[in-house]
Amino acid sequence: MPPVTQPVTITFAPGRQTVAVQAGTTLLRAAQRAGVEIVATCGARGRCRSCRVQITAGTPPPASLAERVQLGDDAVRDRYRLACQAEAWTDLTALVAPVFEEASFQILAATATLPAAHEIVLDSGLVKTFVAPAPPADETRSTSDLEELLRPLGVARPEGTEVALDALRRLPSLLRAGPAGVTVALFGNLLLAVEPGDTRAEAFGLAFDIGTTTVVGYLVDLQSGAVAATVSGLNPQAAYGGDLMSRIAFAQEHPANVRRLHVRLLQHLNAQIDDACRQAAVARERIYKVVVVGNTVMHHLFLGLDPTYVGQAPYAPGVRRGLRLSAHEVGLRLPAATPVFLLPIVAGFVGADATAMALATRLDADGPPRLAVDIGTNGEMVLGSAGELVACSAPAGPALEGAQLRCGMRAARGAVDRVHVGRDVRYHVIGDVAPAGLCGSGMLDLLAGLLDAGIVDPSGRLHPSPPPGVSDALRRRVIVLPDGLPAFLVAPAAETATGQAVVLTQADIRQVQLAKGAIRSGIAMLQRLADVPDGALAELLLAGGFGNYLNVDSAARIGLIPRLPQERVHYVGNAAGLGAQLALVSETERRRAEALAGRIRHVPLATHPEFQDVFLEALQFR
Repeated sequence: MPPVTQPVTITFAPGRQTVAVQAGTTLLRAAQRAGVEIVATCGARGRCRSCRVQITAGTPPPASLAERVQLGDDAVRDRYRLACQAEAWTDLTALVAPVFEEASFQILAATATLPAAHEIVLDSGLVKTFVAPAPPADETRSTSDLEELLRPLGVARPEGTEVALDALRRLPSLLRAGPAGVTVALFGNLLLAVEPGDTRAEAFGLAFDIGTTTVVGYLVDLQSGAVAATVSGLNPQAAYGGDLMSRIAFAQEHPANVRRLHVRLLQHLNAQIDDACRQAAVARERIYKVVVVGNTVMHHLFLGLDPTYVGQAPYAPGVRRGLRLSAHEVGLRLPAATPVFLLPIVAGFVGADATAMALATRLDADGPPRLAVDIGTNGEMVLGSAGELVACSAPAGPALEGAQLRCGMRAARGAVDRVHVGRDVRYHVIGDVAPAGLCGSGMLDLLAGLLDAGIVDPSGRLHPSPPPGVSDALRRRVIVLPDGLPAFLVAPAAETATGQAVVLTQADIRQVQLAKGAIRSGIAMLQRLADVPDGALAELLLAGGFGNYLNVDSAARIGLIPRLPQERVHYVGNAAGLGAQLALVSETERRRAEALAGRIRHVPLATHPEFQDVFLEALQFR
């Protein structure tokens, strides 16, 4: 179609938001300009169905090949399009597919009590002292309110004490309010707060684990180490892509996009702070310290740093070392001077979350080698012991979490999360409702069962004609879709919540192969370089949301993880979140994390001469 200069008007239903854009603009970009939430899990590459819309008024744009593959001919005829692919050349109205409520998703927030964890010393760095200072009363003696406040604390040189401006502003009136006294909160040489009365019993901190898919926050009592409240939700940046490279690509499109990603994350974190304080009945003024961990891209976007060069060789981050900033500097709605610590990054895509995981799992302890793996959109793994620590990252993408699959979805109400393949198929659905799709753990179970049945072979081929010995019930489930793709029928349309069959297609299997190949090759490379075969591996620790929900037998059957005896494989919950909590309640642990990051040797997989062979081997289902 020739270029058209005049703008066109797009209306998004059901909210009826309208926006004028240049003709030829995709519906996704128009929606982002209008402030309409459309999730584009694959990063606007036409590889998933998450951004589907229905054209309810106006002429639908011609369907692209990607739209016909992802949506199917029936949906295309019903005026469905992918917002990331459909270009608006005339005025039209698009009905946006509803998104799931965050509360319906299974988000791992629990932090396990790890077998190798040691007792820690609670030394958060915060000291709260109750004093009853008198305001200056003698004109002949040169002094000030601040000096009189610090005198009972035994501070010999007041000029060596930094003072938060908020505390300084409150000091004159509090000092003269009466004989009840005040509580002084010091963090090192920083006077954080002056509070009326005795508030020594109220001392809290926040630990955040910012993942590509989810964000989890912990409100922690700094004196006891107990978690007072836990909050979790989906990372709102997922609307701009389900994986890290998609978000980097979005950041590159326009300088304003870095700020857009930054602001969306901060809004989410501030809402989580409100929620945590409400749950625990804690005033935000009683939060005195924050620790943040996340992969390298999330770390940069939290700070508002452009992640572009993290995604380009040599994949160098803007900063690696640990940081101490203030709540005001980073944009958290807390008292302005509240110290905010970011744990150090190891290198490239091995971020502060990997450092936190290594800290929590005590991988540097004496004894035989142990391996910790965080299986997620960006898989990170650390192998080692007291002698040596090696780490790498593997860009698995969101396929293992159900994204970019024909009937894939996250682990939410309606997702098939467990599958057993015997003479026929039995499955379990989250929420015990009609199935709506397959999440990652269910997909792994299904694939493992199909491999055992011989319906899928080690190369990943789904046989249109199953081999002899396959039951008639299973044989009937092997179908060919209208678009010609072979598929395995999990639930017919009559059984589902959507009225559409839940299937696993040949294309889905290839997506899973790539994802599992990335994770498995990372593990294999670390084992090879550290000379730690499966038999010498004392323990495999599975961390992160997906890692803790998968079936170990299914994961080993498809070759995602090494085949180890059951007693050597342990789920460790949100290990990165636990590492952040350790650094929050203990300055000793925070400093230990700094040293640990410096000891971990990063292995860049893509440039290693052996990686290609290892990756090709890891693609096979064995």
